[in-house]
Amino acid sequence: MVRLLPQDEGFFDLFERAAGNLLEGATQLDRLFSDYTDVPNKAKQINNTEHAGDHLTREAIEKLNRTFLAPFDREEIHALVCRMDDVLDEIDEAVSRMMLYRVKTPTDDARALGKVLVKCATLIQEMMPLLRNLKQPQQLLNKCLEVQKQESEGDRIEQHGLAMLFESVSDPIEIIKWKDIYGDLESATDSCQDVANVIESIVIRHS
Repeated sequence: MVRLLPQDEGFFDLFERAAGNLLEGATQLDRLFSDYTDVPNKAKQINNTEHAGDHLTREAIEKLNRTFLAPFDREEIHALVCRMDDVLDEIDEAVSRMMLYRVKTPTDDARALGKVLVKCATLIQEMMPLLRNLKQPQQLLNKCLEVQKQESEGDRIEQHGLAMLFESVSDPIEIIKWKDIYGDLESATDSCQDVANVIESIVIRHS
């Protein structure tokens, strides 16, 4: 697509900062699950990252409201930054539940969902620089497809985790606790796919 007018590169800087912050949150979650010690401090770090994501989202929306010529449709920009923020919100919610429910240790399936989120967040971060000129649309679409595959893997892990709960846990309170936590983690993977869907739409419409 030929651009007849200069575009505001500041949006792409914000996209990349938001994606980097998202990857930081996913990585912090993975570290927490891998070494479940000093949990209150690690949970606070994740909460701080989530707040940083909120600030970046507000900054992008305020910039959008001030900008005459945006690089993509306004709805696309709004959706992109908000869906990245959603992932962090759901990660933070999962960790908050674990604190509230006094979880003693993550399950193997929770750890696996954490790994999926790191993979998704890494792919999202890799896609952001490619949005600057859209000269490699197929590479972007391939990464979107990989995020979708990871989201499907997240669905599978959640279902396995729930099946294991009903099979091996007799305490109904524990089942309820982990059902909620798995739901938050799987929702985070869903939001990663939402990010990929927005990027796919941008690529199709603008490349």
